[in-house]
Amino acid sequence: MYSKEQAANGGLPDDTWQTAKFCGPNGGNCVEVNLGTRGVIGVRDSKPVAGPVLVFEQAGWGGLLDAARAGRLDLC
Repeated sequence: MYSKEQAANGGLPDDTWQTAKFCGPNGGNCVEVNLGTRGVIGVRDSKPVAGPVLVFEQAGWGGLLDAARAGRLDLC
């Protein structure tokens, strides 16, 4: 059973979110990643922490990272 906070975070523990080290001290326009404990990864905006969370399985997360590194996600 998830707590209210965990349910809002896609079922992920609230204390395990990590912000990118390039984000800076003020939070800025950053994303946070939660590597989870049940084989899932969560991604959210660092500002509205109660906002939506994208949840990926391990393979899906790996595919997303591979596509980003290869430049296949550029929208411009």
